[in-house]
Amino acid sequence: MALNPGEAAPDFTLPATDGETLSLADLKGKTVVLYFYPKDDTSGCTKEAQAFNGLRDAFSAQDAVIIGVSPDPIKSHEKFKTKYELGFPLVSDEEKGMLDAYGVWVEKSMYGRKYMGVERSTFLIDKDGKIARIWSKVKVPGHAEEVLEAVKAL
Repeated sequence: MALNPGEAAPDFTLPATDGETLSLADLKGKTVVLYFYPKDDTSGCTKEAQAFNGLRDAFSAQDAVIIGVSPDPIKSHEKFKTKYELGFPLVSDEEKGMLDAYGVWVEKSMYGRKYMGVERSTFLIDKDGKIARIWSKVKVPGHAEEVLEAVKAL
């Protein structure tokens, strides 16, 4: 079931970096940038994380929280976060329940081989917990800047 702007964002409670457990309900009253990525420490995912990290202060100035989500385990997230000095939490969804709820765990194809994986996507969630905007099949260059502009427009 595809999600649409204006709908309530699916709640989640999952382990995050720095020993935290993150829940969407706990973030009510803040703008949330929830970005889903396939795998820690791969080139596209690293570039995306670095782009969001580079704009962290600008997002904070808009009272927006950035959260990265992938099915990688917390141990992998911790290494990735430390290696690139990421200043925002990474959430682990090894069971893929949240990935399913947001519709980003999809069948992909590479070299004729089909497999399940994360479709790089970003959800902008407003202070009331409703989806304000969705970016699907994200191309990394310029994406973080585009999301920041959308946050400013809220």
